[in-house]
Amino acid sequence: MAHDGQSLSAPAPVLLDDLLSLTGAAVAPVEQILKIATDKVRALVSVDGRVSNAIVEQNQTAAHGLAWLATYAQSLREMQNWAQGLQDKGAFGETEALILQITFGEYLWQVYGGIQMNQGEVVRLQDLGLTQEDMRAMMEPAVQQLTQHGNTEAARVRLVELMQEHSANVTVGASGLDEELEMIRDQFRRYAVEKVEPYAHEWHLNDELIPIEVINELAEMGVFGLTIPEEFGGFGLSKASMCVVSEELSRGYIGVGSLGTRSEIAAELILAGGTDEQKAKWLPELASAEKLPTAVFTEPNTGSDLGSLRTRAVKDDNGDYAI
Repeated sequence: MAHDGQSLSAPAPVLLDDLLSLTGAAVAPVEQILKIATDKVRALVSVDGRVSNAIVEQNQTAAHGLAWLATYAQSLREMQNWAQGLQDKGAFGETEALILQITFGEYLWQVYGGIQMNQGEVVRLQDLGLTQEDMRAMMEPAVQQLTQHGNTEAARVRLVELMQEHSANVTVGASGLDEELEMIRDQFRRYAVEKVEPYAHEWHLNDELIPIEVINELAEMGVFGLTIPEEFGGFGLSKASMCVVSEELSRGYIGVGSLGTRSEIAAELILAGGTDEQKAKWLPELASAEKLPTAVFTEPNTGSDLGSLRTRAVKDDNGDYAI
């Protein structure tokens, strides 16, 4: 019999055995929970088989929570794909394994016990209409093993030790990105170290705009046209390239890192919904940084709550409406 204060079970190792099999087996239960939740929320907000916007408004917690749950499910799928890809290349080491294990341990617990959508709002599966019986889908051995022993203090401490040992590395663990993206990362990391980090704090303290010289240099490096098709003056690269560039520039100063994302958003909107004339006019100017778009989400009496914006349409003599 155990002495007072003695654990009745042997402590689990810091790094779980056969980790990739465990995490792989834990994905399916989350996908099943997501399917049940999707069906429940769809039924909740539908009338005669069609989603009702009015009913969605009345059930915002469920609709918002479903989006979070779907994001968690996709995140776990992508984490598994990332880890398996590294394993296939022989690059899945202790650091990467701990990142995978801790992520699965934390996310699985949140899926089951409550996802923190913001500081004051937690969504639980019962908020999406699931019953205790529905939630039994999570009672799989792999899920139980990862929730119990995945995100432990010992695992987190060991990961921090590895981070300290390899603090000179740009990323924590292998990114899994291809050679081209790693070259892009290295280029913009050097730029951030040389041209942004030494000056960013003073820009912030003095409430200064980012110098136009920096913007011009970023334009020459193609930051504003990374994903814009070549026919419109861009590079036609992947969304991943934009993420890498934003990440590296943000290491120097988040204000610099976010510059290219404005052009990315504007270009995406024009590509998806613009006319040929609009594409021909605006996309080359965005790619070259001749035009710098901005995103304005703060309006009188509504702040940043875009759902509360109000406007009106006035009918003119021709029968058209002016908004």
